[in-house]
Amino acid sequence: MDRICLPEIPLFACHGVYDQEQREPQHFLISLTLFLDLHQAGLSDDLADTVDYGALYQRVREFAENNSYHLIEALAERIATLALAEPLVQQVTVRVKKCAARAGEVSFPAEVILERAR
Repeated sequence: MDRICLPEIPLFACHGVYDQEQREPQHFLISLTLFLDLHQAGLSDDLADTVDYGALYQRVREFAENNSYHLIEALAERIATLALAEPLVQQVTVRVKKCAARAGEVSFPAEVILERAR
């Protein structure tokens, strides 16, 4: 199956279990891989035959920045639902990377990857 990839959408948002994470925005990277048939778009050269990935990029970024979840798993699930709302998308892989997760005084990257299909 064909793919459209939106790698590493950068954003600052408040997602996390701790009070500080809910108050202070942190750096996240969200990646999407959309699985769909791009044959007709390749023949027609018409945006109506594909996914407007610029508009999807904006929706994902605005959604992640304007909502708050304790778990990045929950954020990834909501983004998958948003991507699957695109009529041509049959499957999506969502990666949510929290660039500076915390364990006490130590920070480290943490990432969730999920796959959802219609």
